[in-house]
Amino acid sequence: MKVGLVSDCLGDRSFEELLEVCADLGIEEVELGCGNWSAAPHVNLDELLENGSKRREMQSLLEKFGIAVSAFNCSGNPLAPGDWGKREDAVTRKTFRLSELFGIKTVVMMSGLPSGGPEDKFPNWVVTSWPPETQVILDYQWNRVAIPYWRELVKVANRHGVTRLALEPHGCQLMHDVENFRRLRNETDETVGFNLDPSHLFWMGADPLLVARELGDAIYHVHVKDVRIEKPAGLNTLLDGKSVLEYAKRSWNFAIPGYGHDERWWREFLITLKMAGYDGVLSIEHEDHTMDTLAGLKKTVKLIEETMP
Repeated sequence: MKVGLVSDCLGDRSFEELLEVCADLGIEEVELGCGNWSAAPHVNLDELLENGSKRREMQSLLEKFGIAVSAFNCSGNPLAPGDWGKREDAVTRKTFRLSELFGIKTVVMMSGLPSGGPEDKFPNWVVTSWPPETQVILDYQWNRVAIPYWRELVKVANRHGVTRLALEPHGCQLMHDVENFRRLRNETDETVGFNLDPSHLFWMGADPLLVARELGDAIYHVHVKDVRIEKPAGLNTLLDGKSVLEYAKRSWNFAIPGYGHDERWWREFLITLKMAGYDGVLSIEHEDHTMDTLAGLKKTVKLIEETMP
């Protein structure tokens, strides 16, 4: 396994400065955001698609610092209704084209979330079986929107040489757990894989260790990020709509590894990944708003290096 980084956390730095920080910290691979929910601080999709010299310039900098691209990331909601979904879908397809030009086989995504019906303006995340209309919503979302879209998108990805779509389980996404991942994969093919991010699984009540054992070679990518359960959860549950910047009031917060679950847990997690056959990147996604970014990255790299099997 290699240590990687989701580059958005250093979005205030130039691409060259990003790579310099990675080299100094011992980070070997970068996951580059291409748009949608990422501000794409280091990737201008249209410019890179149209200008070969810009692609060569990016490749030259990667080689200068000895850094590889682990994946492109275009996480967004291409299943959203109307023009919103069309814009996200356009970025997704451009990301596939860019992946082909760079020879990248893995694209990190989320499954997306449709509206609750054809006339709705906003996505609708169903998390209970009651009231009865939830089942009508789920039938519409899966059978009329998600399955047809993903069957076609997998074919598009494959035409551009992208053979691994690493979908992240996340709240407000149709695929937020193993059961729904299995359903989507069974309706498409093995192009659809899993981006195992423990943080979201923690706050939704799953066990990332069991997930790793269950999925095995369906794990295509791993995000390194922790969650700390806070005292307000005892009153307000883990369903929390407050901004992540209101961390003093939230029921849970993103944390760097070791500040949510201890080093022993992370040691077991990495060993479990190895036993499951995973030998890819451990891509650090720093979203701990209680800690300086560089300090957090240094601590995380140190923990990974000390616990990696």
